Amino acid sequence: MSNTDTASSDPEKTNINIRLTETFLEDIDATWRDEGYNSRSEFIRDALRDAVRHPDLTRESWKEIAAVEHARRTGESETFSREEILDGDE
Repeated sequence: MSNTDTASSDPEKTNINIRLTETFLEDIDATWRDEGYNSRSEFIRDALRDAVRHPDLTRESWKEIAAVEHARRTGESETFSREEILDGDE
């Protein structure tokens, strides 16, 4: 549930509380730092925004995207052009 922070300097924002395991929080912290975010909150807002803007992407879709990105970054797979990827959807 949400909990309005009356001390907030931005009246358009509301604080929420979520419960996470320490391990998951450590993963989140490592990820936002590795990805160049300025804060944990900024990273989580972007992740939630993506989930809301792209509800048609399933968890499996995100896992595939992450696996391909990991392979690309580590040089474990060939790279594809944007056109090749879009053509593969037909």
